[in-house]
Amino acid sequence: MIELPDAQATQTLGSHLGRALGQLDAGLVIALQGKLGVGKTALVRATLAALGHDGIVVSPTYTLLESYPLGRRRLHHLDLYRLATAEELEYVGLRDLAAGDDWFMIEWPAHGRGHLPAFDLTIELHYAGAARRARLHPYSQLGRTIVDTINI
Repeated sequence: MIELPDAQATQTLGSHLGRALGQLDAGLVIALQGKLGVGKTALVRATLAALGHDGIVVSPTYTLLESYPLGRRRLHHLDLYRLATAEELEYVGLRDLAAGDDWFMIEWPAHGRGHLPAFDLTIELHYAGAARRARLHPYSQLGRTIVDTINI
């Protein structure tokens, strides 16, 4: 369990996550779980900043997908909250994107069940009074590498 007493702590977690991703020579799929407003998109913003992205990061709540080029890889940020059916993921070309070696951070992954690539890591964000808590669950060796690399 990682304590996140304030927004800066969430940003620090994202920075550590971005640095860990940057050390990988492979794609990775991260599921982000938690209630509305708990900091999932803030975590993605901080991760992208640590990977060298200096532009605006918008929540893909209405577009479902925002992709960010980062050198030879891209980070695909998906927000499936408004997805009516998991089959809608076919319209955003997820199958083609998942065939590459990119990184994925997926908010509300349960809404895409059965149509998403296998998760390497799940990050659960929870409210803890005015603060937050994060739990990281690896599901692959790459996910375990990320968890072991993050030192908070």
